[in-house]
Amino acid sequence: MTWSLTAAQVRLVVCSVNEWSYYAFGCDQCGDEIRKPAGKDVQSLLKTGGVAVERWVVPAEALEEKSGPAIAYDDVLDFALRLQSIDAPVAALSAMRPGAPA
Repeated sequence: MTWSLTAAQVRLVVCSVNEWSYYAFGCDQCGDEIRKPAGKDVQSLLKTGGVAVERWVVPAEALEEKSGPAIAYDDVLDFALRLQSIDAPVAALSAMRPGAPA
């Protein structure tokens, strides 16, 4: 199979976490977006070929190490049901913050 793409058909997403950078293009046969890793050398090559760069900055909070149990589906459901059942959600949420009296 031979691919022929123009610079306009390729997306280059350069992330602040370099390992998460990628380039993407649409598949002519199935219509899906194909994503491939884009290291520094691939980024340079695509930029030289005229591919526009999209910058993606990962917020520092996303990179922080987390502790404690993960939020489960039931936790989200309980939260949604709680929000549905209260008249003043801001006051109720303030009372739910860690360290606040129950």
